Amino acid sequence: MTPNLRIATLAAIGVGCMTGLGYASVPLYKMFCQVTGLNGTTQRGGTAPGAVDAQVRVDFDSNVNPKLPWTFKPEKTSETVAVGARDMAFFTATNNSDKPVTGMATFNVTPAMAGKYFSKIQCFCFNQQTLKPGETVRMPVIFFVDPKMLADPDAKDIRTITLSYTFYPVDSAKTAG
Repeated sequence: MTPNLRIATLAAIGVGCMTGLGYASVPLYKMFCQVTGLNGTTQRGGTAPGAVDAQVRVDFDSNVNPKLPWTFKPEKTSETVAVGARDMAFFTATNNSDKPVTGMATFNVTPAMAGKYFSKIQCFCFNQQTLKPGETVRMPVIFFVDPKMLADPDAKDIRTITLSYTFYPVDSAKTAG
């Protein structure tokens, strides 16, 4: 193999590896954030461990991308919950257009260090939501705050957690098929 062919082969392998890493970086980053709670990424929980003698206030925040013709808001802006206990909150979404529209919610928790202790058992944000023209729906989120937060020196003093959602339009042409 000539030196030029060897360099070209190594360059092609390098480009291929970088391209593959580029495609894999989003799912790998998402997985990393879910495991560590980085950037306020919440956990998916199965069963709440049970209430302990501590409470935390959960504030609910809602946003809608300007390209999505929806109104979206929490039914309550905050509530005090027992740490470790299962709780439920409702959000309301209304399609203000004259055609069916599909949206998908992204979410985060602040302060970010609380993300690894905030677990969602069920959430409308796990699936795309399609609303008919003028339709209004109630969307629940079932969650708990893990009591392990109370033993974490960096998180034990957290008294307020904000759960924030932003709805974005889903391009139906890309998701069809």
